Amino acid sequence: MIYNSAKDWRDAARKKVLFFGMSGLGKSYVSNTLRDAGDWFHYSIDYRIGTRYMGEYIADNAKAEAMKVPFLRELLLSDSIYIGSNITFENLTPVSAYLGKPGNPALGGLEISEYRLRQEQFRLAEIHALLDTKYFIDRAERLYSYAHFICDTGGSICEWVDPEDPNDQVLSELSRQALMIWIKGDEAHTEELVKRFDKAPKPMSYQAEFLQRVWDEYLALNDCQGSAVDPDAFIRWTYAQALAHRQPRYEAMARNWGVTIAADDIAKVRDEGDFDELIERTLEARANPA
Repeated sequence: MIYNSAKDWRDAARKKVLFFGMSGLGKSYVSNTLRDAGDWFHYSIDYRIGTRYMGEYIADNAKAEAMKVPFLRELLLSDSIYIGSNITFENLTPVSAYLGKPGNPALGGLEISEYRLRQEQFRLAEIHALLDTKYFIDRAERLYSYAHFICDTGGSICEWVDPEDPNDQVLSELSRQALMIWIKGDEAHTEELVKRFDKAPKPMSYQAEFLQRVWDEYLALNDCQGSAVDPDAFIRWTYAQALAHRQPRYEAMARNWGVTIAADDIAKVRDEGDFDELIERTLEARANPA
């Protein structure tokens, strides 16, 4: 780790952190709190994915749908209109809409082979975006003179790394650049995440092996073909399993590559001073376990 003690953190001229964990536990909240303090550059992995690495996929998908409408088709062919995605830190819907959900096309689902293709596109995009962290650390200082840096990652970071491999390319690079912080939820948080997801199921990215397993299990349990799957029903059924699948991977990432902070403690951060105190306590506890 680049900071091994509270003193290391206090004395650092440039403080660099990377947050990871399930969406909905406070990564964006604490990132926005620090950014609003004025001295922190906020690098959003999901935003980078949507603008740099999947922007053309997203725009082309929207154009393909528009081309089905004769009126819009003529305008597109004559370059009279332009279609693009309006991605912001707060609105990443274009990325999720492109990822989609597998199942019955009549219900908005994707054929499973197309779904797997988009999942693989996202995997490569996220890895590239994560490996761009050093570039943005340098850019934040060189162009904008920001003193400190936040890397706000997506929930799927744990799907593409091996936290038990000391030579893992992505984790080795990230740990050289920033203090990796797992924002950990408890059982009550998990129940709330499941309830929230059940009300509004959103596309997710999955490790290929995990997706194959849950897809096969869902088809067997429901005795149906892929083309008959209700997309929302499938991702609702999969969500709790995805949480359970990711939990030990996050835990290993924190144990071998960084630190753990409870989501409840993150929720209490109101300003930069609160955050500094929390990091100091966390590093002190890690250096001197009870």
